[in-house]
Amino acid sequence: MAKIMTLAALCACSLLLSIAPIRAFAPGTKSGCSSHLHAAATIEFDGSVDVERTYSLGGEGLDDDSATITSTHQIKYHIRNKMNLSSQQAAPILVLHGGPGVPSDYLLSLKDVVPYRSIVFYDQLGCGRSPGPKSKEAYNIESSLDDLEVLIKKIGLRRFHLYGQSFGGILAFEYLKRVAERNDGDTDAPRCLSVILSSSPCDVEQVESVAGSLIGKLMADDDDKSTIMERFRMRHQCQSEEKPKAIKDAYEHAGERGIWRGTDSIEGWKAIKPMEGLQRMPSCMVMRGENDFVSSECIEGWKDAFNHKFVRTKVLDGCSHHGLLENGNMYGEIVDSFFSEYD
Repeated sequence: MAKIMTLAALCACSLLLSIAPIRAFAPGTKSGCSSHLHAAATIEFDGSVDVERTYSLGGEGLDDDSATITSTHQIKYHIRNKMNLSSQQAAPILVLHGGPGVPSDYLLSLKDVVPYRSIVFYDQLGCGRSPGPKSKEAYNIESSLDDLEVLIKKIGLRRFHLYGQSFGGILAFEYLKRVAERNDGDTDAPRCLSVILSSSPCDVEQVESVAGSLIGKLMADDDDKSTIMERFRMRHQCQSEEKPKAIKDAYEHAGERGIWRGTDSIEGWKAIKPMEGLQRMPSCMVMRGENDFVSSECIEGWKDAFNHKFVRTKVLDGCSHHGLLENGNMYGEIVDSFFSEYD
């Protein structure tokens, strides 16, 4: 039951993105959040920005390993409450979805639980509304950061909060680390005010190991392999009986396996603190569900990964990996309250 079983449970969905809907609420959740689970995602991603990928063709079986190609692609985005994008009272939220390769649909209900801020949603290249190259050589975290910086510039974000869910939190951290290590003192550069990492592990190998242990415990209780993924999902990913439309929409348009999707795509990643003496990274809150497979030990390392001590943790009672879908009202209050401290 080693890595194969773990990845089947975790990453059949893609790093750290889960499946499910909600009628059977876990203890401590509010039944009033069911509307967030069943609401259809009808937002139109009407903005676009061009990004480039330069990558080797050698990985596609050609004889010339040095052959490269540069291609241009569009990343699609949507800005909720666009008129508030430059607000000095409530800075906008830039949302980074999980996966890699699972688009923003499952996070769109943030607009309902944090209703007055501008929120920028976008589908990262290679999934959803932003199709990309059909070669795994075209994807890595660094190129995703390049895309993110192009998007920030295109939208004209000057000051904003960063929110990353699951793999999105990994991307958020790497972006903030890149900015800190740039250390150019540019006062006109876009400024991230604070960051939330929601159900984001600081070490991919560690979270795979933890998930494997959780699967082992479930198998000890009931060794029926035909139900193990569903039991894992019900306990640790999204505690519900039926799959919410938001999750269905996300997985129907997820990235292609073997290209840029799931923990295989970021195998061995671990958060590493930036060099000393650089620009201070923004203050951070790390959130996780009480029953999340991203366990307390999987987020402990975040405290040492930032170049300051302003990293707090928040456990969501009665929730698992998808707190937004399990208890949207509570989730939104926590997110907005934290960001309001740094507006």
